[in-house]
Amino acid sequence: MKKDYDALVIGGGPAGTTCAALLAEKGHRVLLLEKTTFPRYHVGESLMPFCWHTLNRLGVTGRMDEIGFQHKKSVQFATTDGRISAPFYFFQHFDHPAATTWQVEREQFDLMLLDNARAKGVEVRENTTALDFLKDGDRVIGVKARTGDEDAYEVTAPITLDCTGRDALFQRKHGWRKRDPKLNKISIWTLFKGAKRDPGLDEGATTIAYLPEGGWFWNIPLRDDIVSSGIVAERDYLYRPGETRDPAEIYAREIENNAWIKEHLSEGEQFGEYWIAGEYSYRAEHCATDGLVLVGDAFAFLDPVFSSGVFLALKSGEMAADAVHMALEKDDTSAGAFADYGEALCGHIETMRQIVYAFYDPEFSFAKLIRKHPDLRPKLTDLLIGNVEGKDYSDLTAAIEELASLPEPLTYGRVPVGA
Repeated sequence: MKKDYDALVIGGGPAGTTCAALLAEKGHRVLLLEKTTFPRYHVGESLMPFCWHTLNRLGVTGRMDEIGFQHKKSVQFATTDGRISAPFYFFQHFDHPAATTWQVEREQFDLMLLDNARAKGVEVRENTTALDFLKDGDRVIGVKARTGDEDAYEVTAPITLDCTGRDALFQRKHGWRKRDPKLNKISIWTLFKGAKRDPGLDEGATTIAYLPEGGWFWNIPLRDDIVSSGIVAERDYLYRPGETRDPAEIYAREIENNAWIKEHLSEGEQFGEYWIAGEYSYRAEHCATDGLVLVGDAFAFLDPVFSSGVFLALKSGEMAADAVHMALEKDDTSAGAFADYGEALCGHIETMRQIVYAFYDPEFSFAKLIRKHPDLRPKLTDLLIGNVEGKDYSDLTAAIEELASLPEPLTYGRVPVGA
């Protein structure tokens, strides 16, 4: 059977465009289908420093500064009474271009990555919805799609990469989504204009500001005097019996519960809508099946804290592209060809998952950890910046376990047994 393309990518976010661009660079014929028309709004503006490595491989780091995205040099934490931690300055930890990262408007960031994929030879079809997967037996051989109001059509390829984000098309159609056993937060977020900014090096810092009962605000300064502000907390904390369920009123209530946030947002004006998302911590039962591999949020999403979402999208996109290239070279796109990809990606996610669980443990704080184990501050910073490749964090894990209950690694997410 003649295949239309070497690789078919569904989804034009960071995971999809990374896969597509890198595969096209290797000389493969790649088609990318994106259901919307760019630019379009998306949450997830704060980049971990180690995003730089994938972005540099894509050749877009220079373009990032040409666009003028806000530079981010640190992460800091604010207590409910407004006390700010010593910032984790990335440049104090390592001397590398990645020590300065960015706060991005995803409209422009994602458009930049999509244009980069086009420039590398990827055929991009926007306003195109993947309706269903085509199969030969149990093997995925492509998709049925529709562009705009046109008739549906079929596209085939030896390998399909599901990069459909939280829509997670294959997960949804095949019942593969498995919720994290304990992470089950709700997020409400919006934008402010003219909010207070910290001076100097801290102007672009991500601030994580604590709320009662394990909740927290994010404060992400963007270009043009705009701040992305969000709340993450348990459903029962945000939606209390007999109290308002209006997101604007909930937001106003919670601003009063953190002095740092109250001070900084009081100078600004909220604009646009309030967005809500929930139950977003999940992982697919498997990372691949014959003819298909899951990438980015279409495979797993951990938690908004520490901004791991875009990092894991870029990282998994790069990993998947390398694995797919090797599979195409060997003419083997069975699920088993992606065993190493799944094992490595689950390992990266588990490393980050431990620190997320610790963050939500009421007995844990970074200050306690560093006071007790000052020698582990560099390793903790390594984890917070996304330096997960080939690193042994067992000593840091052991130290964290002295202060917090950590989860058992999830057993799923790899290729099917026997693949």
